[in-house]
Amino acid sequence: MHTDTERCVRAVQSKDARFDGWFYTAVLTTGIYCRPSCPAVPPKPAHMVFHPSAAACQQAGFRACKRCRPDTSPGSPEWNVRADLVARAMRLIADGVVDREGVSGLAARLGYSTRQIERQVRAELGAGPLALARAQRARTARLLAETTDLPMADVAFAAGFSSIRTFNDTVREVFALSPSELRTRAPKHAASGTPGVITLRLPFRAPLHPDNLFGHLAATAVPGVEEWRDGAYRRTLRLPYGHGIVALAPRPDQIACRLALSDPRDLTVAISRCRRLLDLDADPVAVDEQLRADPALTPLVDKAPGRRVPRTVDEAEFAVRAVLGQQVSTAAARTHAARLVTAHGTPVDDPEGGLTHLFPTPQELAALDPDALAMPRTRRTTLTTLVRRLADGGLRLGADSDWQETRAALLALPGFGPWTADVIAMRALGDPDAFLPTDLGVRRAADALGLPSTPSALTTRAAAWRPWRAYAVQYLWATDSHPINVLPA
Repeated sequence: MHTDTERCVRAVQSKDARFDGWFYTAVLTTGIYCRPSCPAVPPKPAHMVFHPSAAACQQAGFRACKRCRPDTSPGSPEWNVRADLVARAMRLIADGVVDREGVSGLAARLGYSTRQIERQVRAELGAGPLALARAQRARTARLLAETTDLPMADVAFAAGFSSIRTFNDTVREVFALSPSELRTRAPKHAASGTPGVITLRLPFRAPLHPDNLFGHLAATAVPGVEEWRDGAYRRTLRLPYGHGIVALAPRPDQIACRLALSDPRDLTVAISRCRRLLDLDADPVAVDEQLRADPALTPLVDKAPGRRVPRTVDEAEFAVRAVLGQQVSTAAARTHAARLVTAHGTPVDDPEGGLTHLFPTPQELAALDPDALAMPRTRRTTLTTLVRRLADGGLRLGADSDWQETRAALLALPGFGPWTADVIAMRALGDPDAFLPTDLGVRRAADALGLPSTPSALTTRAAAWRPWRAYAVQYLWATDSHPINVLPA
């Protein structure tokens, strides 16, 4: 979008928050860059240039605006809509792969050369993977400086910097403030009162309808791993350097987030996975505009605009849970998952009580005794085959997955039909166009709305909803009174 100068200028002049994260405005006369909704008086169009990323602004010599804080914008929705090389690379960069494995590790995961990755990412983002990771480290450093009492040396290494000098230089260059000045300027209420707990706000593009989003997570919560408590969804997180516990609560203009991490170096990854879980980088205006064009969906969208797709923090975990949920009730699926957690999960301490384990990894589940599973023999075979393929690397589910290739690989497994493959594509892989025409709830809703209820006819009708059919599923599901559609008290 940043190449459409006229459209960008209109967005800046109208302070349109819908475009925050889509592009950044660099002001030639002041040397700063802002989000489109910056409350300051808009500069003259001749003084504005537009960049696709904060990293591109920084590489061009601009520093972040202290008023609108462009580093806290929602992420671009582009990377969750597309499955091409650049989009997959951006999802991996957000998950901290460059910090942990370098650009060579990023390239290896994607199956391309380092040169190809550098060239394609730079062409679209205006900055290479290292610069994008550096901008992300700067955001994490600012967050830690403002919301914790960690010594600055600990902040530097937790944010992913290799030295304190690099940390200081980067923070000064990006924010025009020293790390200690960032902490001094932060609101006094920003720091958490609980030692080791980081409190922050997760921004999103309005509108956001939380009922089905949090209702789904709460209704399907696996005991010991997830729970709904005091108006917040809580769960354990398995992270690269350790584990964490997060509490997420919906608010009118943000998601309140409390993170307790065993290793602060996991902060960036934890935030990225929580945003992905709640689909916070979506563009609800574009989604709803497309779906509203169908007269059958218009009243559903008008009644509760801004529905999101509840996703996951662990793709392999969700795949296992999808198999456990085949042809059984939500309560039965939770029971099966809880037994696996108790028998094979890693215990964790929760100061607030309630959460006891991390969900077991495929490697931990690969050794389970199939006869110990209280389910039909065919589903046991499906589950054990899945975990073996995940454990030995024959099947990879992650932010870098190609949606179509992975769906085909899932369908090749015994016991995997279109519903299981598509629900994994929708909620684990993040495909916004995944569709469930055979789902009972979808077919019931279609029939009640006067839509075709047979899978083939419904798929034909749903072609008009592309590329947002996964969101259409949320609106169709919401016609039912199932607990997944109700925000818990």
